[in-house]
Amino acid sequence: MSGGLLVAGTTSDAGKSVVTAGICRWLVRRGVKVAPFKAQNMSLNSFVTREGAEIGRAQAMQAQAARVEPTALMNPVLLKPGSDRSSQVVLMGKPVGEMSARGYHGGRQEALLGTVTDCLEELRSTYDAVICEGAGSPAEINLRRTDIVNMGIARAARFPVLVVGDIDRGGVFASFFGTTALLSAEDQALVAGYLVNKFRGDVSLLEPGLDMLYGLTGRRTYGVLPYAHGLGIDEEDGLRVSLRGAVRESVVAPPHGEDVLRVAVCAVPLMSNFTDVDALAAEPGVVVRFVDRAEELADADLVIVPGTRGTVKALAWLRERGLAEALVRRAAEGRPVLGICGGFQVLGERIEDEVESRAGVVDGLGLLPVRIRFDRDKTLARPVGSALGEPVEGYEIHHGVADVRGGEPFLDGCRVGAVWGTHWHGSLESDAFRRRFLVEVARAAGRRFVPAPDTSFGVLREEQLDRLGDLVEEHADTDALWRLIEGGAPAGLPFVPPGAPPLGAGAPESRGAAPDPAPQSPEGLGFAGSAGSRGQGLELAGSAEATPQELELARSAEAMPQEVGEATVVHVDQEAK
Repeated sequence: MSGGLLVAGTTSDAGKSVVTAGICRWLVRRGVKVAPFKAQNMSLNSFVTREGAEIGRAQAMQAQAARVEPTALMNPVLLKPGSDRSSQVVLMGKPVGEMSARGYHGGRQEALLGTVTDCLEELRSTYDAVICEGAGSPAEINLRRTDIVNMGIARAARFPVLVVGDIDRGGVFASFFGTTALLSAEDQALVAGYLVNKFRGDVSLLEPGLDMLYGLTGRRTYGVLPYAHGLGIDEEDGLRVSLRGAVRESVVAPPHGEDVLRVAVCAVPLMSNFTDVDALAAEPGVVVRFVDRAEELADADLVIVPGTRGTVKALAWLRERGLAEALVRRAAEGRPVLGICGGFQVLGERIEDEVESRAGVVDGLGLLPVRIRFDRDKTLARPVGSALGEPVEGYEIHHGVADVRGGEPFLDGCRVGAVWGTHWHGSLESDAFRRRFLVEVARAAGRRFVPAPDTSFGVLREEQLDRLGDLVEEHADTDALWRLIEGGAPAGLPFVPPGAPPLGAGAPESRGAAPDPAPQSPEGLGFAGSAGSRGQGLELAGSAEATPQELELARSAEAMPQEVGEATVVHVDQEAK
């Protein structure tokens, strides 16, 4: 059995994803075979593994940091918000239905603990170390009973917990203390210490506070990571996160030609996989910004309508804000527009949706000769092909089926004049294709922009991951971290009062107590079988190879609520923005 560590955070966006990636990169560079893990992820940024499973992009990025192939084992539960009140549940890389937050936290989540612990144990049997990422805060006292991603998984695996705090927000000492003091005695016994993230200034001025924190909690601080620009790669959700994305901040080189190229990305509701534009921003002289007003498209050389989990909702939003009219006008003027996935669907003639929005037949913008029909089965694929004379790789995540009725072929979509559309995410990471595409855009826009001949997005991403590893190696006590990973939390850590409050009717009366989350097979979700089978993904009903257990899971998924008819308490802290 391998060692491990849970990286928790005082808040969402404290830096858990990048710290986990940094630890993975540090470990693999010292010869440790390491894997990332996040039991439950809530994100609209997802990725398709080679086995055809959908997982969070953050875990795919962490797998790259660990120099291993990402699999569904690394993110067994993915929640993809479709509204403020419901999410699509993706289990072992396959969608199993829509659920309200109340329904999920009311019992379904707890039933999944056996699945996620089985996945974790399989990883532990294969790797020397597993670095787990938590979600939101471990001190969400209203949700502790059903938690499977923070202290629930730490307790089940007996992993030590390192709590990350963002000092740039302020209040980091109160956050560390309060997070610890709101946990039960059993949970506190696994909280080994803290890691300060995004510090600016002289560390010696911070040290008295760290000493006082130790006196108050009996827990040491394992490092103070400095504020570093350009490390927001492939995190969870949120436009703010994307706008400070890694490559965009790090590129300062002037344009290779005479002009810059301005790219405007429509910030549609439920925007998904906004990381598609990171590769464009990697190019010297390409300026990428997110916009939500029609007038902001006026000086753009290229407008991108990105992916979304709500195609019909995004279409209505574009019309309400005048962006739809501006896009139609651009197309008529021969000015470049690119639609990706949901954005591609928006640009078509007609959308027939009885699955995602249940809106029926809705007219699209009519810029491409394409008709979209939403299918209950989700397409998850890793296509390879060519476009503009260059090789391209990508990945597909969509319910919409495109009936292309004209135009020039373009990555299984089409092109009409200066309007392109495709379901392929990630295509712009193919360097030669991206350069050729930018040449086409510059010509149509009348810009004297020339893409640099040697920009490699893959190399830039590796450099960012190495920077993460450097931060951990240079600013954390790595010897002490390794002792945690190998040996667990130190014995005798003191209890910090008051501890967790009572959980309500039927809950333990003692403030220091919490129910032990004993691992069990999640029969309530109809999943059964050996952990070894889970790495192969999960087939739904209708597959020729579906087992009785898998058919039961599909039936269970069909029984999940498809609509939310009551007020719901939304778990906004677990990476939902």
